[in-house]
Amino acid sequence: MVCAALAAVILIAYLIWRPALHGVAKVWLLLGLGVFPLATAFSGNVVGYEATKTRDFCGSCHVMTPHAADADNPDSRSLASRHARNRLFGKANCYACHADYGMYGTITTKLGGLRHVWKYYTEYKDVPLDEAKKSIHLYKPYPNANCMQCHSTQLEGWRKVPDHTASLEDVRSGRVSCASGGCHGFAHPFTKPPGADAKGEK
Repeated sequence: MVCAALAAVILIAYLIWRPALHGVAKVWLLLGLGVFPLATAFSGNVVGYEATKTRDFCGSCHVMTPHAADADNPDSRSLASRHARNRLFGKANCYACHADYGMYGTITTKLGGLRHVWKYYTEYKDVPLDEAKKSIHLYKPYPNANCMQCHSTQLEGWRKVPDHTASLEDVRSGRVSCASGGCHGFAHPFTKPPGADAKGEK
């Protein structure tokens, strides 16, 4: 806001006083037409990017409201809710768990988010929640690699659990899902139909 205000003051002052276009005036115009507007755009993008990482943003689409409500529920025992109460994730737990952690993770995650916004406004905006839930699904199975950003499978505490040791290679390869009925439970159990298997699929 400060950069935008400075740019506006410079341009209005130039239009009022109309100084001769030489050294000092050119520098001020460079600031008013170039530097400050670019700084405004950059800071606006950063603030917007940070805002899209919050659970409030994710829950702003009516089809995601139950997910956000579950995460906000202090009595819920779902994986999503337990991670939401973790101080390391807090209000950004949706982003922390669903982000792509590859080399271009930030870019691919945000492009995926744009796809979600597009789908919402072109397909789901006016669809009742009960109807939308029947067709909304993950584009691909949830990767254990996302869990392993924090739960590395390398530490002694993790390896001390007999079930972890027995399924180590299956977990690392993705043959067994951490967020499944057979392990730690579905992250969003209320979205799973009766009879979902251990991988969380029908």
